[in-house]
Amino acid sequence: MSSFIKDLASVGVSNAVIIISGIITSVVTARFIGPEGNGIIAGLAVYPSLFMTIGSLGIRQSTAYYLGKGEFPEDKIKTAITQIWMFTTVISLLICFLLMRYFSESGDNTLWVILSLLPVPFTLFVTYNSGVFLGKNDIAAFNKVNWIPPLLILILTLVLVTYLDLNVTGALVAVIGGPFFMAILMLFRNDFLKAFSLRFDLEIIKSMLSLGLVYAFSLFIINLNYKADYILLDKLSNAYELGIYSKGSTITQYLWQIPMLLSTIVFARSAVSKNDTSFSRKVAQLLRISFILIGGASLLLFVLSDFIIISMYGKAFEDSVLVLKFLLPGVVILTIFKVMNMDLAGKGKPWIAVKAMAPSLIVNVVLNVMFIPKYGAAGSAICSTISYCVAGISFLYYYSKEVGIPIKQIITFKKSDFDPIINVVKKFRKRG
Repeated sequence: MSSFIKDLASVGVSNAVIIISGIITSVVTARFIGPEGNGIIAGLAVYPSLFMTIGSLGIRQSTAYYLGKGEFPEDKIKTAITQIWMFTTVISLLICFLLMRYFSESGDNTLWVILSLLPVPFTLFVTYNSGVFLGKNDIAAFNKVNWIPPLLILILTLVLVTYLDLNVTGALVAVIGGPFFMAILMLFRNDFLKAFSLRFDLEIIKSMLSLGLVYAFSLFIINLNYKADYILLDKLSNAYELGIYSKGSTITQYLWQIPMLLSTIVFARSAVSKNDTSFSRKVAQLLRISFILIGGASLLLFVLSDFIIISMYGKAFEDSVLVLKFLLPGVVILTIFKVMNMDLAGKGKPWIAVKAMAPSLIVNVVLNVMFIPKYGAAGSAICSTISYCVAGISFLYYYSKEVGIPIKQIITFKKSDFDPIINVVKKFRKRG
């Protein structure tokens, strides 16, 4: 378990940078742009984020899987994913532009639409190639891919929004800088430049796409469930309600960094794990720890929500308090999915997630259509929590069947669950 703890500490530092950068960026945009401006930004970001999921084709996951199992040479995998990237970038940009321009209420400003699209090719490139680090279980390199872009986005936001007062335009330009820098860095420092070739290895491309497409569809359903409220608020309400919702939900997403911290390691080790059942038991242990941490943090956020929202974002975002409170129960339950799905994804079984998320998505959309016109952002938060509960509970059932571990055994807390944390504390005391 010692190497696992080292990975956990490494990812923890990375996630701390991500969270701090994200919070400060969120505060700056709230204070300097206001609810309506933030609603416009949230509306513009929905389709690019969804199409980066579709466009990714699950290549990061399939890369980690095939490289972890040693089925193809690393240089040939790099060449294959670079060729796939060139094709998917063009398709993603074209379809996404049409959707944003003609279906989004925030897509009237062509400049803003273009600026919102520019991160897509760079983010896809980084996403594709980061799978190489996961497959090699190089957590340190994977961490850099995760924390450098948000830190750069924060720096650019401070310059463009606060100093140059560029408002929405400045915030959109700042989002481009992070993935652009990371893509250039990976291109020249990790030999990805050598991967560009017109010689196609159809066997590798076909293998990666066949598994990758399943991952992509699974990720699309998952992310559509997360973004359905944004899309429907954009269509059925106004920029103010969307801005209010975006800030309330942003805080809950930082809670998910706790299971995401664990799930990054779970995915990498699952891809190279030889004993699937034993590993799944460790994942169940991590779930129980995460559940306590998320539950405790959520309770604290619920009690202090008024103070936190107004202190961070200002009085203009007071309505975000209800959004935060209504979302917290769903966030706690969805912890089940967040942790355990990465285990199954690492074993090449992403379709299990669809079984849980597809019904949850339907519930989310139907309820949002009913609630948004009357209750706005707060109503959408209630719908999301209900759908998250459906997804979390149903996935627990499917996961139990798939790995052959009874539900009671998965969720029953044990004294030994906390041994890893106790061991870390003891090590720090010895060093002190």
